[in-house]
This record gives sequence, C-alpha cells and structure tokens, in this order.
Amino acid sequence: MAKKENGASDRRQYIRLDSVFPVEFNIASLDGRDLLSDWLQGFTNDIGRGGICLTANNLNPELAAIIKAKQVKLSLGIEMPFSKKPISAVAKVAWVQDVAEQPNKYLIGLAYEQISETDNDKIMRYARAKQWFVPFVMSVIIILGLAFAVNSYINIKLIRGNKALVQQLVNTLQDSSVAKQKIKDINKEREDLETKIQAFQERIKKLEEDRGQLSEKSELAEVSNASKLKELGALINKLSQEKAALQGELDSLQHKESAVSAELVDLGKRKASLEKANIDKMYQWLKVHQNPRSGLVMSFEGDGDVNNWAFTYDQSLVLQAYTYFDDFERAKKMLEFFDKKAQRRGGNFINAYYVDDGLPAEEVVHSGPNIWLGIAIIQYTQKSQDRSYLKLAEDIAQAIIVLQNEDKDGGIRGGPNFSWYATEHHLDAYAFFNMLYKMSPRPIYLEARDKVLSWLIQHTYGKTDLPVKRGRGDSTIATDTYAWSIAAIGPEKLETLGMNPDKIMEFAEQNCGIEVDYTRPEGTTIKMKGFDFAAQTHLARGGIISSEWTAQMIISFKIIADYYAKKELPQKAGLYMNKAEEYLAELGNMIISSPSPSGQGESCLPYATQDSADTGHGWATPKGKFTGSVAGTAYTIFAYYNYNPLELKE
Repeated sequence: MAKKENGASDRRQYIRLDSVFPVEFNIASLDGRDLLSDWLQGFTNDIGRGGICLTANNLNPELAAIIKAKQVKLSLGIEMPFSKKPISAVAKVAWVQDVAEQPNKYLIGLAYEQISETDNDKIMRYARAKQWFVPFVMSVIIILGLAFAVNSYINIKLIRGNKALVQQLVNTLQDSSVAKQKIKDINKEREDLETKIQAFQERIKKLEEDRGQLSEKSELAEVSNASKLKELGALINKLSQEKAALQGELDSLQHKESAVSAELVDLGKRKASLEKANIDKMYQWLKVHQNPRSGLVMSFEGDGDVNNWAFTYDQSLVLQAYTYFDDFERAKKMLEFFDKKAQRRGGNFINAYYVDDGLPAEEVVHSGPNIWLGIAIIQYTQKSQDRSYLKLAEDIAQAIIVLQNEDKDGGIRGGPNFSWYATEHHLDAYAFFNMLYKMSPRPIYLEARDKVLSWLIQHTYGKTDLPVKRGRGDSTIATDTYAWSIAAIGPEKLETLGMNPDKIMEFAEQNCGIEVDYTRPEGTTIKMKGFDFAAQTHLARGGIISSEWTAQMIISFKIIADYYAKKELPQKAGLYMNKAEEYLAELGNMIISSPSPSGQGESCLPYATQDSADTGHGWATPKGKFTGSVAGTAYTIFAYYNYNPLELKE
C-alpha cells in the first residue's frame, strides 16, 4: 500500500500529455556492464523534468519482474516531434504499475540519471506547450465563437435596420401619394363648391335686381307687387342660407386642406431624410460588393445564370460612382484590372468578366461598353487629376476610330464582328470624343466627334414624327436614345441642329412612360410610374419599368430644367424639375434590401419590375424577381445627385 502511495505521489510530479510519442528502450544492469534486453518499444505517458512515465505493451514477464525489482536501469531513445534525431537518456526505475485491463502492459516511472540540460529543456517546453495547447485552443474557439455570435448579431441588427430603412421610405412615399391624392380631391371638391357658391351669388344678385325694379313700379300695382316682393325676399333669404351653408363647407374644406398640406410638408421632410439615407446605403452596396482581388463588382445579385459576372458597362458606372465620391483607391483597383489584367480581343475589352478571377465570362465584344469604359476613365482623370490611365482611354478611342474609318458615313458598328449600327453607341461616342478632346486636345478626337454627330444627323434625327431612331434603318423606339440625346448632345446643341428637346422628352414620356403594379419583396403591391425600355404598347408582356432607364430620363429632365433656368424661364425649368423629382420619388418605391448575406441588407434596386421579361431590344431582364442591379442602383445615385456621366464638368 505504501509503495502504491509513493508511486502516486511521484506521478504527481509529472505533466499529463494529451498525446504520446514513441520511446525506444533497452534494459541493463545497474552497473551498466550487462545488457539484459534488445531494444524495446514504449510510449510516453507523462513527462517531468526529473523523468518520464513510460507505457510498455506486451512486456516479457521475466523482464517485467526484473524492472519491478528496480535492479536495472533503462537506456532511452525519445522520439520528439519536430526533432531530427531521438533524445538520449539513461534512467533508473522509480515505480512500476500493472495495467489491469490489459495483460503484460505496465506503467513505468523513470528518474533520469543522464540527460543533457538542452534536451531536457526541449522535452519540458514541448510538454508545457502541449499542456496549454488544449485550453488555448478552446479559449480561441470560444473567443472566435463569441466574436462570430457578436458579429452575427450585429449583422442581423444591421440587416433588420437596413430593411426597416427601405420600408420606412416606401411607407412614406405611399403616405405622400395618399396625401397628394387627398389634396387633389379637396381641390376638385373646393372648385365644385366655389362654382356652386358663385352660381348662388349670381342668382341672388339677379333676384335682388328684380326686387329693386319691382319696388319702383307704380302704386296701382302696389298690392300685387307687395306679394311678389315678399316672395322674392323669401327666395333671396333661402338662397342666402344655402350659400352660407356652402360657404361653411368650403371653410371646413379649406381647414382640411391646410391640415393635409401640413401633413404633406412633414412627409416631404421625412421623405428627403429617408431618401438620402437610402441613397447612402445604395452607394455602400456598391462598395461592399467590390472584389478585393480583381477590383470588379458583380453586375446582378440574385441571377444564378450570370452569378459572378461583371459586365464592362456596369463597371464603368461603378467606377464613376467611386470617382464621384472621391473613393479613388477603389477606382484605381478597378482601373488596374482593365489596364494590366483584363484580356482583350483585338485591343477591345470583352463584354463581361468573372468577378473572382477576372477571366472572360463571354467572348462578345461590343463598341458601347468599351466607349463607356473610356468615359469613366476620363471622369476619373478629371476628378482625381491622376493621368496614369489616360493612355488606356486613348487606346480605347483608337480602337473605336479604326471601326469608324471603315464606314463611309463615319458610323461605328456594334462591334468588330457586327454589322449593325446603334444610336446609343454613337451618342456615347459623341460624349466620349468630346470629353477626350477636352482632356487631350488632339485634332483626331475632334474629327471623330464631328463624324459621329454627322452620322446621327443623317441616320437618327431624320423625322419629326419619330425624333430618335434606334439605329441605322431601325425606327424602333428605345427610351435610352431619347434620354442620352439630351445627356450627350445637350438641349442647346440639339436646338442648333433643328431638334426640339421638349419634343424629344415629350415623345419619350408619351410613348415609354407607364404606370404598373409592382409587387415588393414583402408582398405589398403598389402602383408606380416610370419608363419602359420601349413603347410597351407594342409588346405582349405589358408594361415594365426599368430602374436604370427611368433614372436616365430623370437626369435628362434635370438637364433641361437647368437649361431653361439659365435662359431665365423659371416656369419651364420648374415644370421639368417637378417631373424629375416625381419620377425620382417613384423610383424609391423600387428600392429593395440586398438579397445576399454579403450585401447585409443594404439598399439597391432591381433591374426592372419584371424578371425574365423581353425588353424589346433583343435581350431580357435578369432572372429573380428581386435581383439587385449595379446599373439600376448606380444610375439612380447619379439621378439623385444630378450627375450626368456623359458630360465632363469643370
């Protein structure tokens, strides 16, 4: 019993390990002269500075008896992890314990007689590291778990807050719409009452005139006249009472109108605040989706078919958004991709790249996206005063000029491998060459710009009943060609060409402006106004609102408002600014919360009010009813801040 207690006491000096490592040992006499065994295999169990506890399996009973007698010593070769060769030691037996559950298995407590201090330190450092490893790992796991839980809680709160912000704006817009309708109804009712009161007033006036004339009649008819005068007086009194009652209704209505107007003012202030907050969230959405490796931003969040695709046109819009907000580092990361990493085809950028690795997502090359990338580079160069990427814009211009020189009319084909000509590409090109000439005044850019304008006059602005054609020989109505005519060429220049900017916008509004029922993510269906991609009456799908193209029209309304304000025509300027504000408020009804975890519920806009719908121009809207769109979101930000991407402002 005493022996067992001493062994237990000795073992308390050791450090318990959660893993084992092999130990080779042989048995020799105490004086070391006689070798009693070959090399045997054991494993560490516990470790101490003065020795180790060795586990020996399948030990010969005769050897076990010798060891138990403690008349031997053991030579050890301890295989340490991360050590090139075993650690040598000589130890004597301190205690031995049978393992009852397994025959011929023993725990042997050994006390070192010989071991280098360096090797002993190495063993103890490892033992202590192992001793603290599990608690350390568990602590790390707990800390990480807590951090994850806290982060998840914060994200959940953030997502809920962002969703609530969107819903508050939509609710406020709907309340404002109801209040405006009340004002309209009150105004109509007031007009009706005022008309009735006026009619009573005129009738009373006529009766009073009749009574006055009757009073002047001769005395012969005095009795008869007195009776008539009495009747007239009663009628006048009755009409006066009815008029007074109507006047009371009118006064009450005016009080009601004042109350609703006050409510509308409060709603307007709340709308302005919520609108700004959501616009800020929309820009945040553009930021959180920038890939840190490629610098690109996924174009559609929610459409599995183009998941991880970054369309070049969309990147040009995000690049301009970063530039507008002076996020030059983000802009440069994107520009570095196009300048140094993006694959090209014949010097032209392709239409789309994968966000994660920047490889081509498709092999199509269109002129428009290349021109828009050039526009974004110039806007960046102007705002940042960093001319590092101007050559890239000039390379794009040169590739477009090559296409232009292949056409006798100075037109620009849809791409190197296409034969069609689009008005929108020429409007982009006009703005691009005009901007590039201001930045780098070379005659070649001025010449290219003037050729583009000549082509537009010849092939686009040919008929007064259809102000803008979609392309050469193509009279299809495309809303963006109307908006971009104002944005790229400008109202003043259009007038010198014999075009009426008012008629251009009026035509677009009459043919492409629509009202639809839009079902929001939470299931609420609301009526909203905006602009279709085309004249929806020609399409079986019915009307759909494009967030991007509606925002383009808003910018053009604001451009014309500014134009008339400078001409000191405040009434016309106010008319267009009211239209811009009205449609911008309508776009607020389309704002949704980001559907992806990375989006954290930040505000964004879907591409259209219908998914998988024919736009009327040879392509469809994205899949997914609430697919976040970079183009729709970025252009709405532009519309809010009255930023025209097709104009280079000083």
